[in-house]
Amino acid sequence: MLAGLVAMIFFGNSMFPAIGSMYNERENNIGSIQLDIARERRLIEDTLRWRERRIESQAEQIELEQQVFSGDTIPIIEANIQRELSQHARDSGITVSSTRLAERLSSDGWLLISQEMSFRTDNAGNTVSFLQKLEDSQPRLRVTDFSVNRSRNQYSGSITVVGFARSADLLTEEVASR
Repeated sequence: MLAGLVAMIFFGNSMFPAIGSMYNERENNIGSIQLDIARERRLIEDTLRWRERRIESQAEQIELEQQVFSGDTIPIIEANIQRELSQHARDSGITVSSTRLAERLSSDGWLLISQEMSFRTDNAGNTVSFLQKLEDSQPRLRVTDFSVNRSRNQYSGSITVVGFARSADLLTEEVASR
């Protein structure tokens, strides 16, 4: 009986630590699995958020591309800007007095073309309509300078607008003239 009691004590002393270590190992595995699950949930949530951001950035890219002028050569883009400016003026009831030669500035793969135009109208509301058409234009013409004067029943003024194009996409003038 005493031998049975000693065997039970010996068996208990050697089994309880083994059972305890198995229990601790199992608890650690459960904790690790719970961390993995939480990480996977975060990744799923982040994936959805990144998809939304990608869709938003692609929409912004398309919108910005629509605001940029395109053409094969710089003179074609300058003519497109001048044509669009004159068309918006005519659509607004404004008479174009004169246009200056377009000025250009190229930097970091972009081309900025500045176009100045003198105009006159007999209705001040026409200038507001003209400016609104420029604001809504696609590709976008941005107003950099605007002045208007009134003399008797006529308004005269000048406006300077700029348009943008990617210069990397353009043929050089020498290549185009060949």
